[in-house]
Amino acid sequence: MAQLPKIGLALGAGSARGLAHLGVLRVLEKYKIPIDFIAGSSMGALIGCLYACGLDADFMIKFANQLQAKSWVDLCMPRSGLISGQKVEAMLKILTRDRQFEDLDLPFAAVATDIERGEPVVLRSGKLAPAVRASISIPVIFKPVPLSGRLLVDGGVVDRVPVSVVKEMGADLVVAVDVNKFVTFQPVKNIFDVMFQTLDIMEKKKLSPSLLDADVLIRPKVGHISLAHFHRVDELVEQGELATEAVISKLGNILRSKMP
Repeated sequence: MAQLPKIGLALGAGSARGLAHLGVLRVLEKYKIPIDFIAGSSMGALIGCLYACGLDADFMIKFANQLQAKSWVDLCMPRSGLISGQKVEAMLKILTRDRQFEDLDLPFAAVATDIERGEPVVLRSGKLAPAVRASISIPVIFKPVPLSGRLLVDGGVVDRVPVSVVKEMGADLVVAVDVNKFVTFQPVKNIFDVMFQTLDIMEKKKLSPSLLDADVLIRPKVGHISLAHFHRVDELVEQGELATEAVISKLGNILRSKMP
């Protein structure tokens, strides 16, 4: 019997917009598309980690709808970040059952940035919770995370959609999900909006060359939603679903073409 090619899923950074990844996963589950490897940056790392731990899309959607800011926001004296991140890590420990990368049946990698060296750091061993906390630590908003002798921040700073990482993990076919698309006007009402909008502007003209190496690129239409609008779960999930449905035939054709 012909063996299916190994499919890798690269989930991109995007803060609240990354909730669209849940819609992507829901559609992949619907069509029974097997995922063999997952790599993620920032919010892509968080969702990819939970999926690799066995949490399905529907559970994560319900959880996201019920999650309140006070559950993960722990403001601190702003020496190196406004939010300490300890609440996030505690929540991740519960959701992952404090597992390590090596405990997962589905291979997973989280991408972070060494803020002192300006280098990408691919995390694939040790405890999941601190690794994901590092990958989602948006500079200035979250305190950097000291891990394995490095000081780490958000993976999206250096590798927004980690296509090359999932290829190195062994994927024959890469499905990449990019949720960042700058729009011309976004209201700014508070310090978090200022920081998120600054990151968005920086991304405006930067297209990662690695995106061109993806076999299938999914780009949910979520650019009109602020990076800070975590309450718009259903709208973001819907856009992820629509974007994935639009490419599902192409994905099926590529899968068949890559079969031996």
